[in-house]
Amino acid sequence: MRVLGIETSCDETAASIVLNGRHVLSNIVSSQVALHRQYGGVVPELASRAHLDAVIPIIDLALKKAGIGLSGIDVVAVTRGPGLIGALMVGVQVGKGLALALDRPLVGVNHIAAHLYAAQLSEAPHSASPHSASPHSGPSASDVVESDALPVAYPHIALAVSGGHTALYRVDSPLSFQELGSTLDDAAGEAFDKVALMLGLGYPGGRVIDDLARGGRTDAVAFPRAWLGKRKFDFSFSGLKTAVRTHVKVNGVPVGDGLRDLLASFQEAVADVLVEKAMLAAKEQRVHRIVVAGGVGANSRLRALLTQRCAERRVEAILTPLRYCTDNAAMVAGLGYHLAQAGDVVSPFTLDPDAGLSRSGAPA
Repeated sequence: MRVLGIETSCDETAASIVLNGRHVLSNIVSSQVALHRQYGGVVPELASRAHLDAVIPIIDLALKKAGIGLSGIDVVAVTRGPGLIGALMVGVQVGKGLALALDRPLVGVNHIAAHLYAAQLSEAPHSASPHSASPHSGPSASDVVESDALPVAYPHIALAVSGGHTALYRVDSPLSFQELGSTLDDAAGEAFDKVALMLGLGYPGGRVIDDLARGGRTDAVAFPRAWLGKRKFDFSFSGLKTAVRTHVKVNGVPVGDGLRDLLASFQEAVADVLVEKAMLAAKEQRVHRIVVAGGVGANSRLRALLTQRCAERRVEAILTPLRYCTDNAAMVAGLGYHLAQAGDVVSPFTLDPDAGLSRSGAPA
């Protein structure tokens, strides 16, 4: 089964073709970072307009790279929330139109659930040729793709970290997960962006801090960790952000090694809390594997620290491939396959975007 995924929840316009829920035939992402950089963050109206311009060309490119035409698509999957309402509307309307015109099943996908699924994706060793595209009658022998990548076993703990979301989940299947805790204020990615902004480092903050912190001393500045007592699986980064601001107010903005040390210490404070809470969740849930996903899941220190501590405590660390950490449509198409298989198909006339879609339970 070939699923077309469409993602427009924030500031990436993306389309992907995924075979049988795992094998990525194409994964095209158009980033709006350059557009929003001058504003220090995503401007919703500009994001929506950029999606309008990009979405059809991006879908065309995804089809071309996969080597199939629209007639070779079996299901259309589109992100319906959470996200920016204007941005979501673009993708949802295009998905509805394609499903209606092609007479194909349509599924609406929870963006956070898609991130939780992203570690299951595998690059197909070869793309489908134009001659192997199956008609809508269903999958054929040509749909079988061999891959060395093994699927991630269930259950597992998932640490989903991005600019808009930071949360811990117990994941029992692609369509069943339970939120254990989430951020009470700033998401981790938002904290990175705000610290970068106060230091004049530009946008997006996560990437620039990750780069500049390399080689810095992680214990140079004793920044606080918010463990939160009884709310042990929740997160709070507002106090850490305030501590950075206070440090800079007293000492000024450092340069050279001083800046590297400051950023490495800040980054360590974020990663330390994320990893320790994930480890605690794995222990209490009696689950022996942890998946890290989402845009901040690409952070090099977070990945290294999780790998180190999992090895020490005999827990399996699963790092979502970098290309599937940031927003993409392959994760949407992959999860969309399972939704379609479960019969969770919606009418093109009734699917609406939902900016505040719940992320605490089933991904519908």
